[in-house]
Order: sequence, then C-alpha cells, then structure tokens
Amino acid sequence: MRDFLQSIDVREVEGEYSPMLEASKVIRELNVPCLLKVRGWDGGVWKVASNIFSSREILCRALGCRKENLIKRLMGGGGGSVKVVKDSPTLEFEKDANLRELPILQHFKEDGGPYITGGVLFSEYEGVQNASVHRIQVLDTKRGAVRLVAPRHTYLLHSKAVENGDDLPVALAIGVEPVVLLSACTRVELGMELLYASSLKGKPIEVFECSNGVKVPHAEFVLEGHISSEREKEGPFVDITGTYDKVRHEPVIYFEKMYHRSDPIYHAIMPSSSEHKILMGIPYEPIIYRAVSEVADVVNVVMSEGGCCYLHAIVQIRKKTEGDGKNAALAALGAHGSLKHVVVVDEDIDVFDINDVEYAIATRVQADRDVFIVKGARGSSLDPSSVDGTSAKVGIDATKKNNLDAYKRVKE
Repeated sequence: MRDFLQSIDVREVEGEYSPMLEASKVIRELNVPCLLKVRGWDGGVWKVASNIFSSREILCRALGCRKENLIKRLMGGGGGSVKVVKDSPTLEFEKDANLRELPILQHFKEDGGPYITGGVLFSEYEGVQNASVHRIQVLDTKRGAVRLVAPRHTYLLHSKAVENGDDLPVALAIGVEPVVLLSACTRVELGMELLYASSLKGKPIEVFECSNGVKVPHAEFVLEGHISSEREKEGPFVDITGTYDKVRHEPVIYFEKMYHRSDPIYHAIMPSSSEHKILMGIPYEPIIYRAVSEVADVVNVVMSEGGCCYLHAIVQIRKKTEGDGKNAALAALGAHGSLKHVVVVDEDIDVFDINDVEYAIATRVQADRDVFIVKGARGSSLDPSSVDGTSAKVGIDATKKNNLDAYKRVKE
C-alpha cells in the first residue's frame, strides 16, 4: 500500500485528530486520497490513510489500465500463484492485541461504536482458505462483532467450524496492496482470491504464516485470532447507501496477537464514501458482463455512482436483433441479486456520462414498450425501500429501435 500511496496524489493533513467522529469528518469533507494523524483510543498517534480509491481513475491507475478497458482487465489474467515466505516487514513489531490502542474510527454519531472497515479477513478451515472484507464493530480491547453475510464464503466456513464445535482461525490484514484488497472484494470461487490477485499483479503474491496457521500477505497491520460461536449485537452502521443498516446479532471475533510494520499506516474506508462504493460495486461489473455476454454482444458494464455503485447498472451492447436490450437487462438483473435498475444502451452512448445515458432514455424509450418490472424479487437489505429483502426490479431498453434514421445524432 505504501508504494501505491507514493504513486498517487495524496493530501497530507496537518494536526492530530480524535478517532471519535473528528477524523471521519475531515475524511468525508476532503473526499480525495488523504493521510492524517489520528490518536488511538488509549493514546498514541498513528497515520491513517483513507479515500485511497476515491475514483474509478485511481483504481485504474492501480491496475495499469484506462477506465474504458477496466472490465476486460478485471476479467483477464489467469495462472496466478502464491509464494510462502518466512519473513515479512509486517513482523517488525509483535504484541498482544489491544484494539483500543489503534486509531479505529467511529464514523457517525449513531454508529454502534468504532468500526474496522479497511481490513481483509483471511480465514482457513480444513485446508480451505478465504479472503474477504467485513465490517467489524469494536466491543472491547480484544473482541469485535463481525458482520458475516449468508451465504458468502466466510459465513460458510464459520458455519462449518461451529457445526464441528470449532472456532474459525482468522487473521485480519489492514493496509494491503491494491490488488489484494480488490481481489478480496471480488466474487471469485472459494479460496481463489490470492490467485486472482496474483493474476492481476502479474507475479506471485507473497504470504507468511501466522502462529494460528492462517497465511496472509504483507500488510501494515495484522491482527491474529478466531471467530467464535458467540454472538453480540452489531450496529447500527451506515452502509453503502448512506443510510443505517439494521442492528443484528453477529459472531464475535477474538484477537490475540497484533503485528505491524515500523511507522505503520492504518487504512480506514469511510462508509458510503466513493471508496466504499467503488470497492464494493465495481467488482460486480465483470460478473454482469459475463452473464450478458451469454445473450447479447456486450461492450461494457458500469455500476453508476448515483446508484451507489451497487443498485444501478448501465449495460452497453452492440444490438443485433430486436429483443437484445430486454434480454441483456434480464441477464444483468439475474447476475447481481442486489441490482435494482438496469439501463441498456447502444455503442454510441458514453456509459461514463450519466447525461448521455439519460439522453438515451429520453429519446429511445417508450415506457409501455421498453420498460419492464419484475415484482417481488430478492433485492438488497441495504436498500431502505426494500421490504424484507425483496424488491421490484426495473429493466429499461434504451437502445435504438427499427427506424434507425430517426435516431441519427447531428453533430455538424
């Protein structure tokens, strides 16, 4: 992560800030990559980085591509590998875990407490490994409540461990390199996250083994522990829509050891920020692309920022026959269960310009012909308008219809 921060324009903020709301307010107001000093809850001052991936362009810089080619970059690669090493700069300091020592932020007044948001949780059980990102609410010096979503991989591994009367060994890596963070946010097959990261990087990902057997890549911090069968109240928490997610009872994660680099940098992802939306939403673009490619000649897929990069998608196709637009919309809705509205457009529409997409809707759509609604489908619990997790889905075919001459855009 340090190397990447040096390659982008990072705003270094003067002064020291409290982890209780003050630092978060500065981060939100800046909304650009920033580095500031934040006090730990029990004293000490730490460097905190945030808004690292505050734009699609910055993410593309990390992957070495242009935004027009991002989706193919995310779909490319293959043949990745992992290299186990004995030493790591992460191991420069080892101590007993103490969450109150760290600059873990409380982001909003009504939050359930301070939350770890920028860590990658590595877990391993019966030879199966996984890496994913979870919010973790701090309960005390060594415990947190970790949000596990069914039926995602960490949830499944934890459920299996609990069924066998075991805890799930984990290690939380904070401040990892960009390809590792992005891979942990991507829906790949169980245990494939680091191989995917390696394929994006073009070289092996180095990992070292913690004392509990879990292997992690180099990071600024690593917290070693386990997820138990115990549950505690988790929430409220402001999620991707900028609204509060409901309070649940989630598994308790225990941390025993902490490792960190010299002068480490803590990565805090601001809830509902551009960084949160980009990391949570853009990994769905290649998933939707693959699904649409089965029914239409797809060009690109963009999760729009106005839709929180999660609930709205724009799908661009090369239309071959009437009906391609509706088929593409149906495929997109099926590929991402939380998707709520999808607009399908032609090649001449700039999918990165929401005004151009709106132009397509304005000039190429008749609602009774080109709009369809699917009622009572599974949606996102993060959508405050959903009812018990169900939602109406809308597909809009904003492609040109039969009389092509009528759609000619005059530019000269």
